[in-house]
Amino acid sequence: MLFRQLFDHASYTYTYLLADESSAQAVLIDPVVEKTDDYLRLISELGLNLKAVLDTHTHADHVSAMGALREKTQCLTLLGEQSRSECVSQMFHDGEVVNIGQLKITAIHTPGHTDDSYSFVVKDGGKTLLFTGDTLLIRGSGRTDFQQGDALQQYHSIFNKLLAYGDDAIIYPGHDYKGWATSTVGEEKRNNPRLQVTNAQQYADIMNNLNLPNPKLMDVAVPANQRCGKLV
Repeated sequence: MLFRQLFDHASYTYTYLLADESSAQAVLIDPVVEKTDDYLRLISELGLNLKAVLDTHTHADHVSAMGALREKTQCLTLLGEQSRSECVSQMFHDGEVVNIGQLKITAIHTPGHTDDSYSFVVKDGGKTLLFTGDTLLIRGSGRTDFQQGDALQQYHSIFNKLLAYGDDAIIYPGHDYKGWATSTVGEEKRNNPRLQVTNAQQYADIMNNLNLPNPKLMDVAVPANQRCGKLV
């Protein structure tokens, strides 16, 4: 598997390029619209064909490059079935496998940050890669106070789904504000302050008292992303 982790400094967003080298088919996870030309240049340089774009959820802090990439490459655009998007090519459901050549990407519904939040699981040799979006971050977790967020659901998503993949599973988050690129399930179990709880209500109490301001682009990004990146 060919793999690249890309970063947008303006929104602190990680975008992931994965490709099946035997077929040269590729997928992008959580691309940012301002980086569209950078993605296309990299894909061309690597001799790849972009088959699909996956978003982990409807983003509120940046505009997705889904629509722009589909216009330029005719790739598929995919979101979870709970999303309110008007324009995706098709929607995936919990447990569905997205095939990119011989590469298999399993979609896991992990609500809590938003009701349409998904994580993606990829097996690469003996390694398990978890693309956790905004559900589980490095030393943190995504806020749960808008877009049908629910702290109790997020507790279930993290503790009963993501952490179940084992301590060696590698975590690739949707964002990081310190420049930490990756972690593992075991590392987060030991060191993530939001995971040092004994039950769901303790976790919900932490999340419900964060008192965070709304994302600066929320009023623009959410409606745009429901239209695959088309600004309203």
